Amino acid sequence: MFDKLKQLKQLRDLQNSLSQEKAEVEKEGIRVIVNGKMEIEKVELNPELSKEEQEKILVNCINEAMGKIKIMAAQKMSQMQGIGL
Repeated sequence: MFDKLKQLKQLRDLQNSLSQEKAEVEKEGIRVIVNGKMEIEKVELNPELSKEEQEKILVNCINEAMGKIKIMAAQKMSQMQGIGL
């Protein structure tokens, strides 16, 4: 039972740690910031680009930032000992 409580505490610590992480991607003046909860915190657009260009770059920035967060999460999880995930 104590092992399960220890694992639960480790998972909460991991969750708290991840919530502090941020991934930022900028391309052609478009910037996206995603936090460790995989929530978009900020989007900055480049008004000098066409709507279509902005949409295409924005999708790429979001996907790249989400990928960075996933990698951070995987690295943190691999550092944890004794959790049967």
